[in-house]
Amino acid sequence: MKEDFDLRKLAQRTEAVVSLSAIEHNINNIRSRLGDSVEIMAVLKGDGYGHGEKGIYPTLKKCGVERYAVAVWEEGASLRKAGAVEPILLLGDTCDGQLENLIKYNLTPTIFSLDTAQKLNLLAKWSGVVQPIHIKIDTGMSRIGFSADESSIPVIKKINEMRNLKITGAFTHFSRADEKDGKCATQQFERYLNMISMLEAEGIEIPCKHVANSPAILLRPETQLNAVRAGDILFGLCPIDEQEWEKENFRQVMSWYTYVAMVKTVPPGTEVGYGGTFVTKRETKIATIPVGFADGFSRKLSNIGKVMINGEEAPIIGRICMDQFMVDVTDIEKVNRGDTVALLNDKLSVLWMADLLDANVDEIVCGISKRVPRIYEY
Repeated sequence: MKEDFDLRKLAQRTEAVVSLSAIEHNINNIRSRLGDSVEIMAVLKGDGYGHGEKGIYPTLKKCGVERYAVAVWEEGASLRKAGAVEPILLLGDTCDGQLENLIKYNLTPTIFSLDTAQKLNLLAKWSGVVQPIHIKIDTGMSRIGFSADESSIPVIKKINEMRNLKITGAFTHFSRADEKDGKCATQQFERYLNMISMLEAEGIEIPCKHVANSPAILLRPETQLNAVRAGDILFGLCPIDEQEWEKENFRQVMSWYTYVAMVKTVPPGTEVGYGGTFVTKRETKIATIPVGFADGFSRKLSNIGKVMINGEEAPIIGRICMDQFMVDVTDIEKVNRGDTVALLNDKLSVLWMADLLDANVDEIVCGISKRVPRIYEY
């Protein structure tokens, strides 16, 4: 990020600026923690956690990222259209009517039922291909996946025998990998390893074994296996205890800017915004900002949030509207129409906003709407 971020000149109403150099830094940080043969699977679900998968893919490729994971087939297709040739895993479900898209875009689905495997095998046979799949094992998340016990072995054996499907990996997902004592993560890891041992004893080969998500990459090096799934930390988003996170040397990738649309001075006793939820107690200089909750700037920031103008903090006053909100700039000198406003930056971080809203960091970046252009810079 540029140190003079508050002086940034915008070419449009608002811009979410994605730092490609920060992504490179974060990938190098991740690599420094991995064994020589461990691959990075970049998790780009939610359109790259709101950063735009097409915009960041060239940088990820340049950095040698070996694998990708998304949530749904549409994200995988978008990544293919951006030029991705690497394996792309779908972490979520694909409904029956869209299974053919997995074959069309060479996407690797997560399989956790015999029924889906049978339907996909038939489609693959008609298409004349052998379709790669990953097996999902539920070790304690209680979301999707085969049970991590003997009852699942016969079903997975049937899937392994299907001529037009090929098991190329198996994984699980930690539900509490961020906890310091690691007890729950250790139990899940042991269940996963036991399940893999049972499958391999039945002659089922699992080429790619992956369980480590972002917090596990930081706290559980023993879970690295063949690959790790880097999501939050790829974008400099905190997945662990905040104090510990400050020591990990990751960089926030996204900043968000807009500008001052109007400046006016009002007398004491003036109501501001819908419902008059803020009333001025002094002569107040108000700046109107042309961004609102339709852009993903949460309405919950009303009367508690702040922005930065000319390097100084300006508190939000009144309710945030769909497309605008107001801030108090009485104590900031020389605020004019057109001055740059920082909504998120290295001082007003994603983590700061998430804490203020009692939200998850992913909610903040994924919530920035499509009408906010993503600008990619080194």
